[in-house]
Amino acid sequence: MAKVSMINRELKRQKLVERFSKRRSSLKEILRNKELSMEERFKAQIALAKLPPNSSPSRLHNRCKVTGRPKAFYRKLQMSRIALRDLASRGEIPGMIKSSW
Repeated sequence: MAKVSMINRELKRQKLVERFSKRRSSLKEILRNKELSMEERFKAQIALAKLPPNSSPSRLHNRCKVTGRPKAFYRKLQMSRIALRDLASRGEIPGMIKSSW
């Protein structure tokens, strides 16, 4: 099980990303627009830099919904390999069985 503080930190980052996503995307559109003057684009760059660093989507990290583990994460199932194996062994995932030979 992951530390509760790390899970809470990740949740806080997700909320920040959602809160600032519209503002961040509009500033990035201004930056990409080559028809605007350099001064306007520079002001947009400064405004983008003033946003909280944790509001960037690249700061997010996928975590297992069961254990909170940050590594060996399966996106499709939203869980780590260890939790997947454990649930499959107990027969709690429909259609999945642990093979043995």
